[in-house]
Amino acid sequence: MPKSVIDAHRLIGPVPFDDLPSDPRAEMDRLGIDRACVTHTLSLYSDAQAGNDALLRLDDPRLIPVPVVVPGVPGASAPANLHQVLEWNVRMIRLCPERHRFDLTGPIALRCLAALALPVAIDLEETSTAQLHTLLSRLPEQRVLLLNPGYRRLRAVAELMAETRRVWVEMGTVNTQGGVEWLAHRFGADRLVFGTGAPIADDCGPRFLLDHLDLEPSAVDLIAADSLSGLL
Repeated sequence: MPKSVIDAHRLIGPVPFDDLPSDPRAEMDRLGIDRACVTHTLSLYSDAQAGNDALLRLDDPRLIPVPVVVPGVPGASAPANLHQVLEWNVRMIRLCPERHRFDLTGPIALRCLAALALPVAIDLEETSTAQLHTLLSRLPEQRVLLLNPGYRRLRAVAELMAETRRVWVEMGTVNTQGGVEWLAHRFGADRLVFGTGAPIADDCGPRFLLDHLDLEPSAVDLIAADSLSGLL
């Protein structure tokens, strides 16, 4: 059993046509998850600013806010200017280029990320490994947490990880037999983080997987919490 568990990818807020808990802490307690990085669903599916406002009103050290940033020209960005992001004093931001329709490697996004110098979390469904490689080539200091990589694209994800050490991978959807161990042996457990995508995605499966990895306890501790702490 890992010493501590931090969920790098959890959501709060309403989801259309689904009945989900508004407070994740009871489920976290049930599964032995000590802390979680959380993003508000309104920021993902509707109004980024409204979702961020709700997220930043949280006052619980167990819940680490990860607001959504939408780069754009004045009047089409969220928040309105980069100074607001810096004032949030957050440790990571999330980007949704597909949902919010902006170019991840366009000039505005690149200037935004260079100025913020924060780790970014991004769902693989929102981009591609090729786009991420371009982003990291243009921003040598940028760090990326790749969410929901799945297991069908392990070859492409592994190629990206081999090209740069500035990509960390959420392991919750790498649910093929030996997949997490395969990545850990090749790239290091310090490049993998525990995450669930709950409550939209299942959290019991990733939590069970974490407890049954065929890895040394020190490697499991890295994946469970310490890798994320190093990224942040």
